[in-house]
Amino acid sequence: MRADARRNHGRLLESARTAFSQQGTDASLEEIARSAGVGIGTLYRHFPNRHALMSAVFEEAVADLLDRSRALLDDPRPCTALVTWLRAVVRHAGEYRGLSRAMMSVTQDEASALARCSNPLRTAGGELLARAQAAGSVRPDVTIGDLLQLTNAIALASEETPSDPDLADRLLTLTLRGITADCRTA
Repeated sequence: MRADARRNHGRLLESARTAFSQQGTDASLEEIARSAGVGIGTLYRHFPNRHALMSAVFEEAVADLLDRSRALLDDPRPCTALVTWLRAVVRHAGEYRGLSRAMMSVTQDEASALARCSNPLRTAGGELLARAQAAGSVRPDVTIGDLLQLTNAIALASEETPSDPDLADRLLTLTLRGITADCRTA
């Protein structure tokens, strides 16, 4: 990228990050471009659609979740490691209004730009889940796809009930009790 294109790209990401955190992922793309000091055409040259912009904004948080999953692979308590990571996923999905809904919508859409975020999370979580299943802590019929859909649904429910800050944790605890009797949730 040319220097001016790199600057525009960076300003668009910063503007989108701010807009998504303040207004949710449905924030106006025109307003994001305006706030970045560029036209809507420039935004679309860098990010052909909303999901591409969202993916670019969330890559840093996804990298943090991937780092966390790698660190948890050494935890001697595989189920606790899985639970810790799932809690981090719920927190991440709840950071931006609309993110959990968007992530749920791309679970079957490999062509979506958000799959760039979703697929590595699925792989990382799958490794943690496999360890917990091999240890006999989690039922063998549980899939990482199911767990990620549930975590996004929990984040969405929590987003819709902002007056109850403990809702996400309570729902995750209930969900985890359903996957096994042994899995410690704390």
